[in-house]
Amino acid sequence: MSELESNNAERDTDVPVAMKKVYRDLQRWRSERKGRERIPEALWTAAGELAREHGVNQVSQVLHLEFNHLKRVAEAGGANGRTRPAPAFVELIAPQTSAERGCVLQLEGRRGKLRIELKGMAAAEVADIGRSLWEMLA
Repeated sequence: MSELESNNAERDTDVPVAMKKVYRDLQRWRSERKGRERIPEALWTAAGELAREHGVNQVSQVLHLEFNHLKRVAEAGGANGRTRPAPAFVELIAPQTSAERGCVLQLEGRRGKLRIELKGMAAAEVADIGRSLWEMLA
């Protein structure tokens, strides 16, 4: 095994499992490229997907890619502008209303006073009870 192959094998073991395929594809492309040929869009897209999942900094260091370019690719959803699909369902959870809300209903009439404490009732329900009681007392 040559010294170059030994160094590549050592570096390959430091690459996280999720990034190994893209790392190897980039290594293969780098060893076969001619002159100052640009990295293919497919490799940038794959690196952008990894960056969205694992972070731009980590992926740029592991794959030896320029941070700012990788960041732009990741933010754009890949080199071809692809973005993640919108979720089909979004659950909205309303804050719980306090079970301790309540009111005190006090009625006075010629027959006397009436005090009722109500907890957890809506204002419309309280108003209906008040009207009914008022009519009975009148």
